[in-house]
Amino acid sequence: MGRSRAPKLPCLRLGLFFFFFFVVFALRCDGGGVTSRYVRKLAATVDMPLDSDVFRVPPGYNAPQQVHITQGDHDGSAVIVSWVTTSERGSSIVLFGTSKDKLEYSAKGSYTRYKFYNYTSGFIHHCTLEDLKFDTKYYYAVGIGYTVRQFWFKTPPQPGPDVPYTFGLIGDLGQSYDSNSTLSHYQSNPNAEAVLFVGDLSYADNYPNHDNHRISNIAYNIVNGKCTPVPDLSAPVYVTIGDGGNLEGLATNMTEPQPSYSAFREASFGHAIFEIKNKTHAYYTWHRNHDGNAVAADSMWFTNRYWHTTDDTYVA
Repeated sequence: MGRSRAPKLPCLRLGLFFFFFFVVFALRCDGGGVTSRYVRKLAATVDMPLDSDVFRVPPGYNAPQQVHITQGDHDGSAVIVSWVTTSERGSSIVLFGTSKDKLEYSAKGSYTRYKFYNYTSGFIHHCTLEDLKFDTKYYYAVGIGYTVRQFWFKTPPQPGPDVPYTFGLIGDLGQSYDSNSTLSHYQSNPNAEAVLFVGDLSYADNYPNHDNHRISNIAYNIVNGKCTPVPDLSAPVYVTIGDGGNLEGLATNMTEPQPSYSAFREASFGHAIFEIKNKTHAYYTWHRNHDGNAVAADSMWFTNRYWHTTDDTYVA
């Protein structure tokens, strides 16, 4: 992971995730321009085996698999429930309610499936639950008509300029043992309320092919003089996150030499926490898998330049 001091970047490297919140934020950090001394383990990252407990198929005929939810609208009053059935299509209906024993509402979704060469997917269901109350715990059930599975979620608070909220940020998750460690580490944090996955959930690791990698000249244009970054207080701060658990192994070639516009760099598996405190301040922390959850390998405060104008031309 790494962060950069508010440079203006006309050209950005494709494939990296640049995170910024709402409007432009200013950065205040300790020890700018620092490459971490942390050295990740040298051992290769290994794929989780297919018979691992995390991939175990739930019991019961046509039981819903891979059940997950995503936010269904911009303000948090809707949730999209997704799952897969394999034996037959089954129902795309979701029952839900605020009582575990009384799911009084229902929503009807849809399904799709696809084929690629000799592979045929299962029945992939999506169902949107709408008009949900804010800051409320809901229970929901899928698999109606066959093996029913029940779960729960909590909706976010009603949006407002001073409403606090905490995001977990995970990139390059992959499907390795380190991936599982990242998720377990994140789940042990009691403050995180939602996860923002920033890409590369699946990989073709250890299965080389001509199209597995992409080389782009845009990455080189940033530092070859064509569009060298310059400090600009109107520009956002870019936080580049990866290494949730992918199989590329030890990646340190990005740490040295460290350009002047980069505030902090480190090669480690882990996740980030982004805590929105109010309309003026937010706090970011990076948590390595091999540290205790309370240990932040790096941290920084963001200030919202719209509500709280600051001069970040210096490093505190």
